[in-house]
Amino acid sequence: MESEEWDFLKSVVHRARRRYLNLESLYMEMKNASVLVNQVVFFSLCERIFLPPSQRMSSSLHLDVFLNVIAYCVSYVKELIEREDWSMYVNIARTSNVRHLALSTTKIVLEWTKAVTFIITVVCMLLVFGLEKGLKNYMPTTTYLLITGFYFLMTEKVFIEMLFAWLDNKKFDYFEGMETFYCPALLLTLQITLSSLFVFLCFVCGNFRLAVLSSFTNVRVKYRELRDRYLLPLSKELSKLSCYRMATPSEIRGHDDVCAICLTAMSCARITPCQHFFHADCLRRCLKESYKCPICQYDLHKSQSIVIRE
Repeated sequence: MESEEWDFLKSVVHRARRRYLNLESLYMEMKNASVLVNQVVFFSLCERIFLPPSQRMSSSLHLDVFLNVIAYCVSYVKELIEREDWSMYVNIARTSNVRHLALSTTKIVLEWTKAVTFIITVVCMLLVFGLEKGLKNYMPTTTYLLITGFYFLMTEKVFIEMLFAWLDNKKFDYFEGMETFYCPALLLTLQITLSSLFVFLCFVCGNFRLAVLSSFTNVRVKYRELRDRYLLPLSKELSKLSCYRMATPSEIRGHDDVCAICLTAMSCARITPCQHFFHADCLRRCLKESYKCPICQYDLHKSQSIVIRE
């Protein structure tokens, strides 16, 4: 009888855990909505700690809306700067000069809609700050604004893309060209650390419901995203590259050549057993297709198996 009750209890726990994991997966798939929820919950944590009771309940929503408006303006300006084709018309084919009437009309309407929306948004922001309407009762502290603004920059897509573009342009040797793995992992780690600190402070202050909610949305789900999407793939890729040692600066200067895969100069490189130099990211991509040296077709899988046995 006791064994049957124990089996029943284990099945109940298993079903509950499976439903909980399904809830986490569903929340992670709601990318834009989950980001917005994370921001509002984190802002609520900060307002419980840094703001007096009279400033609470509305400041987090006001600030999140304001920051999202700024993010929209930045993304639109970024789109204009990066745009190469300023034509308002769509041709039937690339080699044809005949314009597609329906698609051209749709593109013109969309472009003008975005432009008018941007202008109205900027004018409204200027009026709010110029006339100070609705701001006389909103006086957040400097610490609150700095922390929430920093968290917003770490979570908003447009600013993350700008950070990735800057890092990709700088080409830091530490990342070995794998910024797509390292940077999101570092950002998520920083978000989890910051959220965990404020969850603890919220527990200390007695706001248990908000602390439990934020521990799910801003800590647990973020940790699972960090582990499943970045840490595990990164460790897998690094384990493949661990068979090939990093070249020293003197070896790279003596090599005095470009990477044979991407044909760009090398400030850091990995050396294969056949003594060929490649960027770590380039070599990693080639190993997905074949375990042969891109230059001499040497079987790299043999050397990898030897290292594993050792």
